[in-house]
Amino acid sequence: MPVEVRLPDLVLLGLVDAFEAEHEEPRLIARRLVKARQVERYHQKDGIFTMARRANGDCQFLDEVTRRCTVYEQRPGTCRKHPQVGPRPGYCPYGAKRAAGGAGDDDAG
Repeated sequence: MPVEVRLPDLVLLGLVDAFEAEHEEPRLIARRLVKARQVERYHQKDGIFTMARRANGDCQFLDEVTRRCTVYEQRPGTCRKHPQVGPRPGYCPYGAKRAAGGAGDDDAG
């Protein structure tokens, strides 16, 4: 699931410095971040940056072994408020899975 952030979140993550955020146009910042593969795209109308993901769809800041956030203290507002906000409010792909059908073998015979 893509992570959508705003410019202050990029400052918090250390991808953009505060001076740049205040004095540079967001579309130019987005161009730089897309080229650096930190951001997939920028929605100028809404001011939303979509963070780049790994080939498997994981967040670039998710540790592949521990599955924990590597920037937890600096995580963007979207992550802080997840799953209350985001593209699918209330949905968490890593939440508890429901049992699909029966749990054991049925020996009829």
